[in-house]
Amino acid sequence: MGIRRTRALACTAVVAATLGVAGCKVTTQGADPTGTAATSGTTAASAAPGSALAAANALPVKGRAPKTGYSRDQFGPAWADVDHNHCDTRDDILTRDLTKRTYRAGTKDCIVTGGTLADPYTGTQIVYKRGASKVDIDHAVALSDAWQKGAQQWSKDRREDFANDPLNLLAVDSSTNRRKSDGDTATWLPPNTSYRCSYVARQVAVKKKYGLWVSSAEKDAMRKVLNTCPKQALPTG
Repeated sequence: MGIRRTRALACTAVVAATLGVAGCKVTTQGADPTGTAATSGTTAASAAPGSALAAANALPVKGRAPKTGYSRDQFGPAWADVDHNHCDTRDDILTRDLTKRTYRAGTKDCIVTGGTLADPYTGTQIVYKRGASKVDIDHAVALSDAWQKGAQQWSKDRREDFANDPLNLLAVDSSTNRRKSDGDTATWLPPNTSYRCSYVARQVAVKKKYGLWVSSAEKDAMRKVLNTCPKQALPTG
């Protein structure tokens, strides 16, 4: 067998085994057994300026702090009237997110008694009826997640503002919200895949606004989603 023929067979065998020998050029393509190629390949340079992806790239990374000391009470009373419009935060978000709204008489269009929600988490329509509701107001960045990523160092007033910030709040299907629990991007995403870019962008916006950090796995998960929509803008409210 000639030298060239012998060398070609040797290189073929090396490529198949993904090993290199002198004089052989080995190239591997297509395979990504860890599923991380899209994440690791996303850098600040590839993100559109001002995009959610650029903001995600800039979030600080630290380990999750202990949950010690956390309770809902650390974030003030549920649904306070922090904007002093005489409506609590829950009704403010229902007014923002529902259509075909009805209100309790004498409340100056404050207390929502009914309406229809285009649920972002499931992509379904939900009829809201006060007292028999299948609608929750979700914190996009869960309070306990925030507690473990910087919020335990805040004043109580700042935590109350965080818990009632419309940027961090969404009217959503209650059962889906409860399955989410306090998950971050690394552990939970909405089943409605068409909403995932918007959802992750909202989490990034909240964490940027309040100076919260993310875990390494969380940042990778954010990048993986936002890499599919690199021009996704950050929400403002």
